[in-house]
Amino acid sequence: MKIKISKFVGSAAGKNQYPDDDLPELAIVGRSNVGKSSLINMLLGRRNLVKTSSTPGKTQLINFFSVDGLFRIVDLPGYGFANVSKQVRNSWGKLIGEYLGTRKNLVEVVMLVDIRHKPTQDDIKMIEWIKASGFNGVLAATKGDKLGRQRQRQSCAEISDALGVQGEAITVTSADSRQGKYELWDRFNAIFEEKQLNIHIERQVQCE
Repeated sequence: MKIKISKFVGSAAGKNQYPDDDLPELAIVGRSNVGKSSLINMLLGRRNLVKTSSTPGKTQLINFFSVDGLFRIVDLPGYGFANVSKQVRNSWGKLIGEYLGTRKNLVEVVMLVDIRHKPTQDDIKMIEWIKASGFNGVLAATKGDKLGRQRQRQSCAEISDALGVQGEAITVTSADSRQGKYELWDRFNAIFEEKQLNIHIERQVQCE
């Protein structure tokens, strides 16, 4: 199946506002300014479906995007941005925790890290949170175009060590060069197959 229609379907500030159906969901989570919006646009072959912002920490809701009416990609609030109030940071944590802990539609969580930087304590807490919620976690390193291939490998090893996930694959991605796009879809297709979901995504072309 090639993606024909991907669209924004709504935002939620709590579980009473989640879409009320049983469509499978893949969630994307990461620190503020890690490039979640750009990655989702790249995956779906869209340029402006998810609005990118130059202001880290702007996204304060859970945003749902339908893919051909078969499943959803869910953009969780970015975490770890220091220049917001403690109250706001706590509200993001509550949103993420409630979603991970209660959403029956959720089949897997994709955690993004910036390949140029070592994981922070917030990143370490997030991967622990994902594992504790019963998910394996799919790790993707963004902004791969900023580093050469050898440095990418070194950085991935450092990230794996910091997160305590040695031996787990980290997919290097770049929204600009589209590196890692098909590798991630291969991983998602494997998850769909494992969960016995009749969903398989073929390679996409870029569109407006």
